[in-house]
Parts: sequence; structure tokens; C-alpha cells
Amino acid sequence: MESWSIAGIVVLGVLILFGLSVRLVQQYQRGVVFRFGRVQDRVREPGLRFIIPLVDRMVKVTMQTVVMPVPAQGAITRDNVTLTVDAVVYYRVVDPIRALVNVRAYGDAVLQVAQTSLRSVIGRADLDVLLSDRERINAELKAAIDAPTEKPWGVLIERVEVKDVALPDGMKRSMSRQAEAERERRARVIAADGEFQASKRLADAAHAMAATPGAFQLRLLQTVVDVAAEKNSTLVMPFPVELLRFFDRLTEPDRESAQAAPGPEAAGINGIRPLAEVSR
Repeated sequence: MESWSIAGIVVLGVLILFGLSVRLVQQYQRGVVFRFGRVQDRVREPGLRFIIPLVDRMVKVTMQTVVMPVPAQGAITRDNVTLTVDAVVYYRVVDPIRALVNVRAYGDAVLQVAQTSLRSVIGRADLDVLLSDRERINAELKAAIDAPTEKPWGVLIERVEVKDVALPDGMKRSMSRQAEAERERRARVIAADGEFQASKRLADAAHAMAATPGAFQLRLLQTVVDVAAEKNSTLVMPFPVELLRFFDRLTEPDRESAQAAPGPEAAGINGIRPLAEVSR
């Protein structure tokens, strides 16, 4: 009976030792073993891993990418605009030993670095750059956060994105007026450009018609036809001054001959002779 009790105690002790010596490391984890308080150089890979009970202590580190939101931070841009900015940081552990040994609570440490870097980068940028060139701001933020975290702490910053930029109400109204003025300016520039191109085409057409008088007459006839098709009651016909001068030159010899030899026109108005001469 006593032998069975001893055997049971031995088996129970073996089971307890086995349970204390076996560790399950998940696929997304890595195990860091401390032996008598000293870290072991070899990192335990995923699977069943054995340690020495009461001697070794394993700490599991998650290697997945962590999405960490950065709370809204008040900042002042280089052009003295006060605003509030929040961001999100994507990071993951690349060296589990450094993440555990070189820094305490690496997640909180990354958050603090992200907050200070966000205010620093915003302070070096203008408001227009912050609103229009968001990729540049994100790249500067990533470089600023990654410098003190990757090599010393074993934490790699994968991405940093500025989520929202909250402006004061007065600045929003000013930007709205500025955008409206910019749209109006562009509309005027486009209209002026269109008028310039149209005037250039008209000038080219005028030069072409001046070189070919027949083209001008055809264009005049086409205009008359178009106006007549609109059923207008009044039709204004343009008459070239050169044509009037031409007819004036043709009728000038007739007027001179009439003045030299008086005819019926000289006797009265419109060829009507006085009544006394008719009676004679």
C-alpha cells in the first residue's frame, strides 16, 4: 500500500515537473527565456518548448503588427496656426530580446515618442503643407518615431498616418473665403483665355478674308441668309463705302456734261419747264 502511495506521489511529481517545463509558443509569438535572471541568446520559436522548472522563466512576445492610435495633440504650425492633430501608428517587434530588456513597456514608450514627434513635426511645417502634402508629413513622422525605437528597442515603425486636422472656426471661414476667391480667379483666367483664343481666330479669319475679297462677299451673303431665316421684320444691310465711291466716280462725267449744256433739267426742277415758256 505504501509502495502504491510512493509511486503515485512520484508520478504526480513527474507530471507537475512536466507541466512546469513545457511551454506552448503560438505562431505569432516568440519566447524569451531568462535563466536565473539572465536572458538567453536563443529565442524560442513557435511550438512546444521546454524549459528547466524553477530555473528558467519564459516571456512571450507578440510579433504581430500593433495598431496604436495617438490621441489628439495641440500644436502650433510654423506659420503660427493653432490646431489639433491626431494620428495612428503601426508598429511591430522585430527583436524580442531588445524589446524586453532595453525598455520597459515598449508599447507605452512608443506612444510617448509618437506624441512628442507629432508635435515636433507639425511645428516645423506650414499649414498649407500639412493640408496638401500629407504623405510628406507621414514620412517625416515615421522617420522621427523610428529613429529611437528600431535599433535601441527592437520595435519597427511600419506606418504613421495623420488622421484628422482640426482647425479653429475662424481659420475655417478664412480658408473657405480663400478657396472661393481661388475658384473665381481660375474662372476668370479660363474666360480670358477663351476670349484670347477666339480673338486670335477672328484675326486670322480677317486676314484670310482680306487676302480674298470674294470670301468676304460670300461671308456677307451667308450672314444675310442667316438673319433672314430668323423672320425679322427689319433687315439692316451693310453697304461698303468703297462701292459708293466707285459709283460716284462713274457719275461724275455725266454731271459735268449736264452743267456745260443746259437741258430740260436746267429749265426747272426734275425737267419741268415754267408754264410761260410752255404757253409760248
